[in-house]
Amino acid sequence: MLERKLKVLPGQDLPIVPRITVTAFHGVAEELYQLATGRRPHIATPELIRSIIGKAAEANGVTEIPLRFLISEWTNVIDAWQIDSEAAYASVPRLGRKNRMSVKQRARLWPVFQAIRESLAQRGVTTWPQVLRKLTTLYMGKASKPFTHIVVDEAQDLGVAELRFLAAIAPKGPDSLFFAGDLGQRIFQQPFSWLTLGVDVRGRSQMLKVNYRTSHQIREAADRLLPQVLRDVDGLEERRTGTVSVFNGPDPVIGRFESPDAEIAAVGEWVAAALSDGFAPSEIGVFVRDRVQLDRARAAVKAAGQTPFVLSERDEESGNRVSIGTMHLAKGLEFKAVAVMACDDDVLPLQGRVAAVADEVELDDVYETERQLLYVACTRARDRLLVSGVVPASEFLDDLGPPKG
Repeated sequence: MLERKLKVLPGQDLPIVPRITVTAFHGVAEELYQLATGRRPHIATPELIRSIIGKAAEANGVTEIPLRFLISEWTNVIDAWQIDSEAAYASVPRLGRKNRMSVKQRARLWPVFQAIRESLAQRGVTTWPQVLRKLTTLYMGKASKPFTHIVVDEAQDLGVAELRFLAAIAPKGPDSLFFAGDLGQRIFQQPFSWLTLGVDVRGRSQMLKVNYRTSHQIREAADRLLPQVLRDVDGLEERRTGTVSVFNGPDPVIGRFESPDAEIAAVGEWVAAALSDGFAPSEIGVFVRDRVQLDRARAAVKAAGQTPFVLSERDEESGNRVSIGTMHLAKGLEFKAVAVMACDDDVLPLQGRVAAVADEVELDDVYETERQLLYVACTRARDRLLVSGVVPASEFLDDLGPPKG
């Protein structure tokens, strides 16, 4: 969508268009990795990493530590910061982690993490942070950079390795990096300090207050999911008060149903009503938290007499079909009407994430990002929004309604 819209600004014939690359940063990393090594990176699956961590812990006699903690520590500290020695692990900041670890405790765990790194290398697989670190090291030493300027959208979802990588492939100088993001839409990464990585945006940021995409009623309801003030690790604040939308629409519909079948029927009727009011099928989206709930979305669309189009990472057009997909795939999309369904109490927040947390701070982060994920899904709607679940439904639905009292 960004690439298509970019061509509208200067027109097709201007020479600037071919000089601009529009892609995900992992796409850039994969291309640069191939240029540097002559091969594509083979990324380890989460299932493989989980298996390797479990075997490494057992082999090193670290059986008293819960596996979920080791997975979290590997993902959010060791791999994210690309820690490659016991000394580095002893000094790395563990921001957002409640469990404080002494030097002795870290020394006890380091052989496990070292074994994980060696096992990945022996299998010929890697992780995205490892790929990005190699490229960061390569381009930090080069005077010539792949890009003269980089504009980063969805900057709130950058991780440590991604930020270091982007800083390395852009030249030093003012305005070589431009970030656009929304702390309220952080759904992928744990927070960390940009300042410690040499990226200082203090005093150079501004909050945009005019919403051209979402009706006043939908924006106001979605904003209740988030605190009025959001702060990042470096102390920068986003105050969400004072934002205005440029048009009005009907109030969002919040539905709680006794069974999945009742919800499917109701969502189907809602989609059918939107179609009868002149909405095209391609202007309607139905989103769920996880792929497990996709069958409910599919059934709802079929109940409206429509053919569902399942969203994926591939760049495909929906044609004249109603789009269905997970909330994560809703990111960056726009529809005139959106139904967010299957928001059950054991689905949102996702119980698998809750069960895997390593400490209370991480649990808070899970709840925060699950709220923000629902916020993202709801704000894909321009004119109409339906949010539903099976009773008792997600606790988040209570916040979408008008304030009490």
